[in-house]
Amino acid sequence: MDQARSTISKIFNGEPHSYTRFNLTQNMEGDNSQVEMKLSSDMDEEVGGNGVGDHLNHNSNSKPYVSPKLKHTPQNLFFMAASALLIFIIGILIGYLVQHKKDTPPPSCAASVLPFEDPVPHETGAAPLMDWDDVKKLLAQKLSAEKFEPIFSEFSSESHRAGSPGDEVLGNKVLKKFKEYGMNTWTDEHFIKVQDPPASGFNKFVYKGTEERPEGFLSYSASGTANGSILYAYYGMENDFMLLRDRNINLSGKVMLVRAGKISFAEKVANAAKMNASAVLIYPDHDNDNTAKDIALFGHVHLGSGDPYTPGFPSFNHTQFPPVQSSGLPQILAQTITKVMAEKILRQLGGQSVPESWRGGYKLGDESDLITVEVNNVLTEKKMHNVFGVIKGFVDADRYVIIGAQRDAWGPGFAASTVGTSILVELARSISEMVKNDGLKPRRSIVFASWSAGEYGSVGATEWLEGYLSSLSMKAFCYINLDGAVTGQTGFKVAGSPLMHSLFESTLKEVKTLNKDMNLFTSFGKGNWESNVLEPLKMDNAAYPFLAFSGIPSVSFRFTHANSDYLYFGTKLDTQEKLNGVTGNKVPQLAEMATRFAGHMALRLVHDHLLRMDLAKYDKLIRIQVAQINAKVNNVQRMQPHLFPKALTVQWLISASGSYSRASRSLAADIQNSDLEDIEMCRIINDRIMTVERNFLSPYESPRENPFRHILLGSGPHTLKALSDHLDALKTNNPKADTDLFHNQFALATWTIQGCANSLAGDIWALDNEI
Repeated sequence: MDQARSTISKIFNGEPHSYTRFNLTQNMEGDNSQVEMKLSSDMDEEVGGNGVGDHLNHNSNSKPYVSPKLKHTPQNLFFMAASALLIFIIGILIGYLVQHKKDTPPPSCAASVLPFEDPVPHETGAAPLMDWDDVKKLLAQKLSAEKFEPIFSEFSSESHRAGSPGDEVLGNKVLKKFKEYGMNTWTDEHFIKVQDPPASGFNKFVYKGTEERPEGFLSYSASGTANGSILYAYYGMENDFMLLRDRNINLSGKVMLVRAGKISFAEKVANAAKMNASAVLIYPDHDNDNTAKDIALFGHVHLGSGDPYTPGFPSFNHTQFPPVQSSGLPQILAQTITKVMAEKILRQLGGQSVPESWRGGYKLGDESDLITVEVNNVLTEKKMHNVFGVIKGFVDADRYVIIGAQRDAWGPGFAASTVGTSILVELARSISEMVKNDGLKPRRSIVFASWSAGEYGSVGATEWLEGYLSSLSMKAFCYINLDGAVTGQTGFKVAGSPLMHSLFESTLKEVKTLNKDMNLFTSFGKGNWESNVLEPLKMDNAAYPFLAFSGIPSVSFRFTHANSDYLYFGTKLDTQEKLNGVTGNKVPQLAEMATRFAGHMALRLVHDHLLRMDLAKYDKLIRIQVAQINAKVNNVQRMQPHLFPKALTVQWLISASGSYSRASRSLAADIQNSDLEDIEMCRIINDRIMTVERNFLSPYESPRENPFRHILLGSGPHTLKALSDHLDALKTNNPKADTDLFHNQFALATWTIQGCANSLAGDIWALDNEI
């Protein structure tokens, strides 16, 4: 009845002139800001004016109008009868509206959203028509191992390096599949700069009179010639170089010989460059595989992702942008060699014996072990395409999860790209059929992406992120990476954002329950699942730029061997036969399981009213790192009191951590008390959840200098890990330590965490300003 009165009042009297005054008053004792709302009516202050109700008062300056007495003429009697009939009809309509209002259930939308007269099921915000258990069973019915063999055959290729005709053919096949499934499709095109092996010449090294010309190469190496003595540095990790320096070995100008593995090629070269080395030679770590001694390694050494000649912006057209280079491009030479070549060098090295913790009975090398390295890679420009298809959601279509796989490879790349592309296509088919034929109505959208130039450092994916970052950071809430999903059969590993750890756990349980007859996920359920299954997300993983550069929660997973990595990544021996050999011919079954795992996560994220992300995981991570920094600051102040004044306190950082903790708990309480049928409320809560990851990106860092700006999981001096390492350097009075720089980075990291807490809290009047 109130709504009917209000509607009639607006029709006859116009909108009242009113405004809202917000009076923000700060409690001087430190309580949160309070909001006082006052309403005033312009009608009380303005008698005349040009409001929408002025026609009701257009004779305000004349004498009051008095109606003459009506005479009972036939004409007047007719008008009186007509008026009575009109009033009667209006009364009936009002009564019907009031009764209809009582019989109609409350609208599912927020009060500020006008309901449709004829509600459409997928626009009302009601719960999805399909129960989650039914969604799981339906996905299981769509997938089978037998369907993967023909898909593997269709997407296998002996040559599909990025930008090649083979790469374009595969891209067109993926696009055709997406169209067959009824998906909306599109592509984007980039012109990228990459390094390829010399077209007419070769790369080489000369050691003690013997010249070798390795087939493999490392893109983005510096070019030229380096001369110096060779030094064995195990895996080329920072700790390995520290061991050498502790032995008083001069590292400057040396050519470092290191094993592949543990960390990326780019990190090995960057670590060597910090030691003022002149070049790095990398060989395969295949101690137990004598058949791979002549295998050639391919890769890149850009300490970053994307096209390093357009850092921070997309490679749509190089002529539009200034000629700049990524700070991650190395200034020293880098080249891969075979295991046979490395063993010839290692057997002839002199000098000290290797540390006991290093495998092998080799020597480290001395000043007489001279070597010459020559790299002649060629910088070329290539055109590449990314291919996309989307299944649109029925409630929040502009919010989406992205599922992606790289399409290119150095050689056959069966594990590197064929399996992932096949999983991508099969998952797109299955979910499309569920929507088209089986009544599934996902609340949010799913974007399927086939990337090119993944072998050069996730170039295709990163260029897309750079091109549409401002839009993606507001709308994309998760990235699921399918690269390298099957590389073994005895272990299972997951890496990704802490926000998604709880989703990983629940998905593992569900997939394992549905496949009791298969001896998979063997490491799950034995002891602490996090210690058995979780691993760090590495920089050379395609999910890393989504997380650390774009602030989009990401996940990457793989079936693997429990104690060793797949030997043939980045080689021309990455074939279906090799992968069958390490999986016991169970590649189709493992691909089916990987598809289930990715599909369960994606469908759960687009099915539920609220995003399945656990804010408490970041709370725990922040508290652990803040506690470590606090302990180290106390040590430095005790051991080096002249470096830190007593005024420097970690209390600010602790307070910021507390603000995040309170904001995350407050949001958890809002979720518990929320009405899941209120689509506006659900959207507001989901948007608050989506801000968390991107607000951990330091706003004070340049994407060109430090692209991975995430302060908890990124790389650079802005991270909490870098602050902790800097304190170690200050404690030992390391000459490279800079107290002023530490103070600056400490303050910026503190405010980044506080800013994340402020955003998570929601409305401006709900902020916790006590810091």
